[in-house]
Amino acid sequence: MSVTWRPRLAEGTGPVLTVLVVLVVALAFTGSAYTEVTGYLALLKRAAPLVILAIGQYFVVVSGGFDLSVGSLVTAEVVIAARLINGDDGNIAWVVPLLFGFGLLVGLVNGLITTKLLVPSFIVTLGMLLILDGAVFLWTGGAPRGDLTPSFRVLGRGSADLPIAGQVPWSVLILTAVLMGAALFMRSGKGRTLVAVGDNEETVRLAGGRVDRLHLLAFVLSGLLAALAAILLAGFAGVSAQVGRGLEFRAITAVVLGGVLLGGGRGSVVAAAAGGVSLEALFSLLHLVGVSGGLESAVQGVIIIAAIAYAAHGAGLRRLLRLHKPEPVT
Repeated sequence: MSVTWRPRLAEGTGPVLTVLVVLVVALAFTGSAYTEVTGYLALLKRAAPLVILAIGQYFVVVSGGFDLSVGSLVTAEVVIAARLINGDDGNIAWVVPLLFGFGLLVGLVNGLITTKLLVPSFIVTLGMLLILDGAVFLWTGGAPRGDLTPSFRVLGRGSADLPIAGQVPWSVLILTAVLMGAALFMRSGKGRTLVAVGDNEETVRLAGGRVDRLHLLAFVLSGLLAALAAILLAGFAGVSAQVGRGLEFRAITAVVLGGVLLGGGRGSVVAAAAGGVSLEALFSLLHLVGVSGGLESAVQGVIIIAAIAYAAHGAGLRRLLRLHKPEPVT
């Protein structure tokens, strides 16, 4: 008896990939820049910080939490980098580890307060968002000082010359590496247990799983990836006291667009990443057709409501469709 192996997509991945394909085709018909590969590489370059944030947000959401602090953390990281580097390439060697250390520290604080003091992650990270916003404003007065050098900005705005592919943005290569690492992690035992924590925390605890450590790990990964996203965004967009504003909601929108269940227990990291790219593609399409950028927040709200509604009623709809599916003819 021969066994035929067929690859299977994780639940929620198929719909978001379909949406992404539709958006890519629409971009090709709408904008001349998207008739060539370089146009889509530019799209991925713009989307890379958001997708990396979405991957970090995925770890927290799939385990049953929220991280609303990542947007303010991105802003703080960019402001810190500009102030400390201040036009001197010699400072990059110690500033970059400091940025990752700060991201780790914020994630650690979020995780410890959530797990040890039993404060809901929504409240903890909302508080952290306000703390970081206030600290940045007090430090800068609303006008960041300092300068990022071209060497620091190369990861966000530069490209690598690869033998076959040609010029590929560094941010796209970094995003690819992060996504591959995240996908491999989620296929490991710890990754599967992280999803199980979001589904039924008590069952994992009774089975001997270290639930608090897993929650802590999710927040730390989110903080580290926010630091990486900040480095790429600083290179691409420069220094601003508003550079990370609203990114936390975009990241959550990308995650739910990827079919990840709010509350945890279900979802694919690849789908969450595809949700981030789809969101950036959608906003690019809206810009090309002349829709006001002010509608972006409304679009995100519609996506979140629709995704949650589908998660709540989609299972029943799928069962109904299966009941009415005609029997195969033998």
